[in-house]
Amino acid sequence: MLVHPQFDPIALQIGPLGIHWYGLTYLVAFALFFLLAGLRTRHAPFAERGWTRRDVEDLLFYGVLGVIAGGRLGYVLFYKPLYYAAHPLEAFAVWEGGMSFHGGLLGVLAAMALFARSRRRPFFEVTDLIAPCIPLGLASGRIGNFINGELWGRAADPSLPWAMVFPQSGSMLPRHPSQLYQFALEGVLLFVLLWLYARKPRPLGAVSGAFLIGYGLFRFIAEYFREPDSHLGLLALNMSMGQWLCVPMILAGLAILGMAHRRGR
Repeated sequence: MLVHPQFDPIALQIGPLGIHWYGLTYLVAFALFFLLAGLRTRHAPFAERGWTRRDVEDLLFYGVLGVIAGGRLGYVLFYKPLYYAAHPLEAFAVWEGGMSFHGGLLGVLAAMALFARSRRRPFFEVTDLIAPCIPLGLASGRIGNFINGELWGRAADPSLPWAMVFPQSGSMLPRHPSQLYQFALEGVLLFVLLWLYARKPRPLGAVSGAFLIGYGLFRFIAEYFREPDSHLGLLALNMSMGQWLCVPMILAGLAILGMAHRRGR
């Protein structure tokens, strides 16, 4: 069995200032988005519709605000509502950890709606541009989870070659390195599929719908290998909170993709 290396979560210490690996993975995610979104503006139909590098810079600014505000609010509401109802000021302590992807997604969608309105562009034109640029950023975040030794997997067969002990879990059970599963599925594989799909002209909203379906399915699968949150456990139908949050995501993606193709025809 492998044992998690238990990395020091602080990548660089400058006097009293500690720069955490997890913070660096967020910076990598934003840099990847900026690079990929810049490439997307050269693809059809965005090149013909006047998208510029300045638009990408503004998109990144809106997106960062949406990720941080939505991710934190989603964690507070979806995962620990009773705790934060009793300790409301702690909801602002972002540095203590606790972010939700699904909340971050809602925050980004709200930010993109504001951006689209300010630029008088169709909402789905904006989301179609950014959708293929997101998965590699998610992959970067999962590497941060692995470095921190958090969000570990469920117990695994000791004979599994990559089963790993996470001492942070409080036990020496071999576990699935679910952070790496999510890195591969929701990050790298989803990026490849979406990028190839989006390279050809698609009806307005189709790429956005494909992202919701793809992420929802891959996250739903990965949750079977990820240890449920200890304070929640498994919910109805033996599904985790993450899986339940993926269900409306997949349904919304199917609806958007269907409407996009109907409009296209």
